[in-house]
Amino acid sequence: MSDYSRNNIPEDSIEATRRKKMEEFRRSADRNAIRGDYDAETSGYTDEPVHEEPYSEEPYTEEPSSRRRRRNREINSYSDSDTKKKIERESKKALKQQKKEEKQLEKSKAKRNRRIFKLVWIAMIVLVGIVLSQFLLVGVNDLMAISREDNPTKVMIHVPADPTMDQIADLLYDANVINEPGFFKLYASFTSSEKGFRQGDFEIETDKDYEAIINFLQSNVNRTDIVKMQITEGMSVLEIVQALHEKGVINDEQEFLNLCNDDYFDTDFSFLKDIKNKDDRYYKLEGYLFPDTYEFYVGEDPKSVISKFLNNYDNKIVLHKEKYFGNSKKTTLVEEASETGYSFDEILTIASIIQAEAASRDDMYEISAILHNRLKYGSQSGVAKLNCDSTFYYPYRKAENVPESIKSSFKSKYNTDEIDGLPAGPICNPGIEALKAAIKPNESDNLYFCHDKEENGSTPYYAKTIEQHEANLRAIENGTTNTYNQYNYGYDNYYYDNGYGYDNGYSAYGQDQQTQQYPDQQLPAQAQSQVQGQTYG
Repeated sequence: MSDYSRNNIPEDSIEATRRKKMEEFRRSADRNAIRGDYDAETSGYTDEPVHEEPYSEEPYTEEPSSRRRRRNREINSYSDSDTKKKIERESKKALKQQKKEEKQLEKSKAKRNRRIFKLVWIAMIVLVGIVLSQFLLVGVNDLMAISREDNPTKVMIHVPADPTMDQIADLLYDANVINEPGFFKLYASFTSSEKGFRQGDFEIETDKDYEAIINFLQSNVNRTDIVKMQITEGMSVLEIVQALHEKGVINDEQEFLNLCNDDYFDTDFSFLKDIKNKDDRYYKLEGYLFPDTYEFYVGEDPKSVISKFLNNYDNKIVLHKEKYFGNSKKTTLVEEASETGYSFDEILTIASIIQAEAASRDDMYEISAILHNRLKYGSQSGVAKLNCDSTFYYPYRKAENVPESIKSSFKSKYNTDEIDGLPAGPICNPGIEALKAAIKPNESDNLYFCHDKEENGSTPYYAKTIEQHEANLRAIENGTTNTYNQYNYGYDNYYYDNGYGYDNGYSAYGQDQQTQQYPDQQLPAQAQSQVQGQTYG
């Protein structure tokens, strides 16, 4: 076919159709053509650049195969900018469509899950509501004791020391005081009432509401395990703690003794602040545990026990006013003691010795006179020491009370045979009468006293001189009446009928030793006139 005939081929001719198909074939060539021209001889692609010739309407001529492959590679290249943009647009569109579909799917799932959750939640609320309403109905009835009003009874329960709420609830439930221990614990927690339950025995009615039950068990007033006991005049701290332990009032004796030597109570009781020689004492509170009849609780806190003693001392001694010694004006014993020249703590020490030595009320006032005479004029009369055997073994009562571990080496720092004047503190807890005697002794110039044997009535004997005193001791030993016993006031067995009396007075044994201790002296004449000139209310 000539060139002319090719250029003038009709568009709908077979040749025109063939050329269009060839053009489409070139456009859809394999992408690998872009890697280079395929060389039939080397069976590979070449890297020579390809330049596309512009289309012309020249008559069709067959192109070399290598040129044709280069043209197909360039036509099918995706590196041109238009193709890249088109691909990016289509990728973004496809990604957007995919996200949209995923989002719609998630919304659909979430909507379905919310419906299921609401159904489950509603079901749970209904179920919990039913259970809670039943719990509240039963609990409120128990709280108000509505279900426990018929046939109420009294039951005994024992609350242990430092109880937990579980223990309290179980005790009440087991005793039929409450029916709902769980609701009771919930109420106690809501009202902050978990703490404060008292140890001890309680007799409680079964028709009380929760608030009444809690208040009842948190007050010692309602306890039934009460111990009523008498602390006798003259008992020492060691004897008091032993008696309290035997009655079950306190469990730890050492804790009690430690508190008796502590400053714990100084804040509440100002009179304790006047004690300045604590380190020189065996027990700081000796003398301040006021003897009286008390009501304690089994297993009571030692702090509470000691507070009862000190409160009673404060009320009966420090604060109480009356017309003492025939005065027209009401005063306290502390105010009366201020006129003696001694501190009240020293008066308390004198009273404790009087309490330990005296055999009767009248005997107290005469022994007080003898102690005062020795304290004031003893150095002039040769009897500067008080020589009271009640102090020899303090804080123990007698030699046999000293613990075996220290008995061989024990020496009391309160021993008035070894020290001049008063010991560092009281040797026991005296009563009011001994305090009165210490403040206002008899008019007397005696310097010595002793007592008959207990089986003979513990009759007191007094003397001005050592000669008279030795004669009294011989008379006691021989069982005869002594002519020097002009001051005998008798013995009415009033204070020492409980077995706490000391081995009062001086023994007739060892008279040679007594003679060496007490020289043949008496109260100086000047002192005698001063004593005889004193006026006692």
